[in-house]
Amino acid sequence: MFSAGVEDGTAHLKISRPEKLNALSGDAWPRLREVLAELGSNDEVRSVVLSGEGRCFSVGGDIDDMNRLEDLGGRRGFLEGAVAAVRALEEFPKPVIAAVHGPCFGGGLELTLVCDIVVCDSTARFGVPESRVGLVPGILLVRGSSTLNSHWLKYMAMTGDPIGPEEALCAGLVNFAVPEGEHLDRALEICSRLNRRAPLSLSLIKKAAAGDSSGYGRGPVEWGAMLQGSEDFAEGVAAFRERRSPDFRGR
Repeated sequence: MFSAGVEDGTAHLKISRPEKLNALSGDAWPRLREVLAELGSNDEVRSVVLSGEGRCFSVGGDIDDMNRLEDLGGRRGFLEGAVAAVRALEEFPKPVIAAVHGPCFGGGLELTLVCDIVVCDSTARFGVPESRVGLVPGILLVRGSSTLNSHWLKYMAMTGDPIGPEEALCAGLVNFAVPEGEHLDRALEICSRLNRRAPLSLSLIKKAAAGDSSGYGRGPVEWGAMLQGSEDFAEGVAAFRERRSPDFRGR
């Protein structure tokens, strides 16, 4: 369901069920957590690109799997597995860029919500159709407010209607919309820049951006004090003085 390979510091994480338009089955969620654990412990990996194999990113949860869940315990277990995997993606310590083409619905859209940067091409369509079948897009309602403004969030959740790249840009769902077929190249170009940045800094930026932003607290003081004692900071200063590219090691 999920597969990954590493090239030039970037992991290519793919939703690999093209014959089902990358519908997310129950066993997809533990597999995603397993792959993320492997990539997180791999020092070679500096960034991740998440994409869908075949004709689209993902049409969302597998309806056939859901229909086989006959009791409350089974349904709860299915959803707990999905939520745990989404949280694992959100809390992954390295930058994750979603590269979207074609339909990106339901659970597929919710995966992009917890990525750090989202690129789509002109074929992309984003939607959460749950309200059409009497459900709610749970992850969107919990995490979407940090990405979408209130009006767009409620429009998408209430109507279940898909939106295209231009609306997705307005809503805050994506960073960049590119011509058809150019989404992966753009995502990899962003990764190539991120791979040259200090890993400790990027990891801390992720944690800070996901946390409570009310007031300054001790965050800026602690972050600066910790990073200024790192080997990467010393390397960054040396590279700046020597007018060369830094060689960051994440230490």
